[in-house]
Amino acid sequence: MQDADKGTDADIDGRDLRIGIVQARWNAAITDKLAETCLAELQAVGVSSKHIRHVKVPGALEVPLALAGLAESDDYDALIALGCVIRGETYHFELVANESGAGVTRVSLDHQIPIANAILTVENEEQAWDRAEDKGRDAARVAVEMANLMEDLS
Repeated sequence: MQDADKGTDADIDGRDLRIGIVQARWNAAITDKLAETCLAELQAVGVSSKHIRHVKVPGALEVPLALAGLAESDDYDALIALGCVIRGETYHFELVANESGAGVTRVSLDHQIPIANAILTVENEEQAWDRAEDKGRDAARVAVEMANLMEDLS
């Protein structure tokens, strides 16, 4: 039996999986980079482009509702949340960061579907760019690994 802490690339086999992606348009250049690397990694691990549905919403607060809509369809093995919240001068950052994260978690638990949360919450645009490529790739791998794990657990 494999040590759960180590993981292997065998866990990252996306063949036959159906993945839904919800991308926030706010900070679009950054979320487009997240989506670009996420989609490329999904295809690299075997997820067919015809099994990926990619929808866009206005901002991070709208991501959970769209995820819930996809989850309710029961057509997906895993979902991915993409967004970028950059700290500003008001409390709005905390509200958006906290509520979008809580919403993503709630959808995952309520619908028993893995959701890779790649909604960046950063101090500035430089931090967002530093993370966008890796987080997009990581989200794809997390979604596939968790979809496979959930299949094994059922």
